Amino acid sequence: MLKSAVNYTFEDNQSVRLIQITDPHLFADPESQLLGVNTAKSLQAVLDTFVNSPEQADLLIASGDISQDYSATSYHNFVSQIASVNLPCHYLPGNHDDPRMMALHMQGKDVFGQQRILAGNWQILMLDSTVRGKPGGFMDEQQFLLIDAAINAEPDKHVLLVMHHNPILMQCGWLDQHCMANGSEFVERVSQYPQVKGLLWGHVHQQVNQQHAGPHGDVALMATPSTCIQFKPLSDHFALDGVQPGYRLLELLCDGSIRSEVYRVAGDHFTPDNEASGY
Repeated sequence: MLKSAVNYTFEDNQSVRLIQITDPHLFADPESQLLGVNTAKSLQAVLDTFVNSPEQADLLIASGDISQDYSATSYHNFVSQIASVNLPCHYLPGNHDDPRMMALHMQGKDVFGQQRILAGNWQILMLDSTVRGKPGGFMDEQQFLLIDAAINAEPDKHVLLVMHHNPILMQCGWLDQHCMANGSEFVERVSQYPQVKGLLWGHVHQQVNQQHAGPHGDVALMATPSTCIQFKPLSDHFALDGVQPGYRLLELLCDGSIRSEVYRVAGDHFTPDNEASGY
């Protein structure tokens, strides 16, 4: 049975604006670091960059790896930090998260773990690509059934699919071992729906902006930088990038098109440990 959606009312012909943050890797101790970067401070810098910008948004999307240490406090810390953005937050799990802990401790008046969001002319589906105990992902049949049922329930709405794992390869040898194992099948199957206009994910700690030529037109393929460390693109071996953390701003237009841009923290405040060989 299709579960109820979180529903937002928009004016006719009004676009929906989202800010996506991903992979903050928070700890219970806000002074803890991941490979030389204080993840609480880098997340706050990303949030402050948005708050102090002229850009506006309607919703905040958090696409997984909220925690690095699986602690209840790390999830409480996340909820406390995002309060400064003053937006409803919708989240999904990443491979570093414990979904049970998330459900118990990602709590707040405007914090939601539901998989369906109805906003104006759009339906946003928050998918679970995680496999318990493994860093890589897989989109199981239950998620495909959700997509089908949700589109059949709202056939006139454009659809954005959000997940943690990358369904396409990054051309990074070490990182592509941990992709969505059935990513090619996933892209092909969901592109058969004319309503599906974009796929959005995290996990890869780098920016991707591509298009998939589907039978009903191009489908946007988008990955977003982490709010902490960044992975070096096109690297066969584990390597960190020196670019700053960031977020993605998306505008979902009424005609089904998507405008999107990645913004990064200014300056050079967050320098990772470039001698690291993994994490």
